Amino acid sequence: MPWREVSVVSERSEFVRLAMLEGSNRRELCRRFGISPEVGYKWLARWEAGDEALLDRSRRPHTSPGRSAPELEAKVLAVRSAHPSWGARKIRSWLARAGVGVPAASTVHEILRRHGLIDPLGPSADRARQRFERPAPNDLWQMDFKGWVTLTGGERCHPLTVVDDHSRFAPCLQACADQQSQTVQAHLVTTFHRYGLPDAIFVDNGSPWGDASGERWTKLGVWLLKLGVDLIYSRPYHPQSRGKNERFHRTLKADVFALRRFSRFEDVQRAFDLWRDLYNFERPHEAIGQAPPASRYRPSSRPMPKHPPRVEYDQGEIVRTVSSTKAYISFKGRLWKVPQAFRGERVAIRQLTTDARYGVFFASRQIAAIDLTTTQPVSDVSEHVSAMSPV
Repeated sequence: MPWREVSVVSERSEFVRLAMLEGSNRRELCRRFGISPEVGYKWLARWEAGDEALLDRSRRPHTSPGRSAPELEAKVLAVRSAHPSWGARKIRSWLARAGVGVPAASTVHEILRRHGLIDPLGPSADRARQRFERPAPNDLWQMDFKGWVTLTGGERCHPLTVVDDHSRFAPCLQACADQQSQTVQAHLVTTFHRYGLPDAIFVDNGSPWGDASGERWTKLGVWLLKLGVDLIYSRPYHPQSRGKNERFHRTLKADVFALRRFSRFEDVQRAFDLWRDLYNFERPHEAIGQAPPASRYRPSSRPMPKHPPRVEYDQGEIVRTVSSTKAYISFKGRLWKVPQAFRGERVAIRQLTTDARYGVFFASRQIAAIDLTTTQPVSDVSEHVSAMSPV
């Protein structure tokens, strides 16, 4: 498959910069981007040779020794003009990485203040909240829908966002027409093919991650479980536990949607592709020492399989296939209810602590419990809320 038609330059740029990361598997990246190794190495060679035809704009400002104060001030104002939401520290860090000799952040702040670009009241002083993060890329992704925006034609656009907990790298940013599980799964397939599989994904308790009936398991969760990806739910009414995703939404709103209107989903997606490239590879991130997220990110070593693995059980286990129409299994001459999401799936029944107590398992995960001493149907076993509550 060739480069995608949307934002071709961004596709090439992202491929090259991921391939330049230490320890990257370049041939695997070529496969995930749908290009041949020859094409991939061609763009790498052009990048290393300084061929700016790869990009839609220059990635590095020109520098000159002995730059005068007015020239430096012009550089600061140019970066601020291109990125109105950036403060003095981000601008200074970006210029420093680009090879521009810059003064202290306080000097950059004063330049912005003189030109009326700083809020005189300043940012909030509340910095006391403790931060948590996973120790490595792809240990945990945070996923959510940002609040919808209205296009000029009246349609609602629902931005789907995914942020890596360790690096703040955004592997997925999609303009969606709805918030259905099928839509989410389709975009996750594309993302998994590109970046590999994470160990877990952290979500809230709303649709499409949770079922409207109150059951924790959904078809989307079962599909992820087959791929070896845990779906972890945040505590109800605690959006701060998904702080990285919430912060990403605020930045997205300020940088993409502020004072802008879009008429088509294609226009929103084009803006998303360009901004995600900037966010991942150039924008200094205060929470990780003003480094861009890509400096801390590596694609997962677990590739997306062509087909979800079939769940296998040991010989001699009690195995049942859940009906495809009704979520029941037969055991000991009775019908027992299991979560709706497992219709059509094979499950195992394993004895627990007593002769009358059994667990219903999907692979190694217990999804329900059977008590032969009661006349009530099987009780569903919900996923336990994670105790780590990442921020």
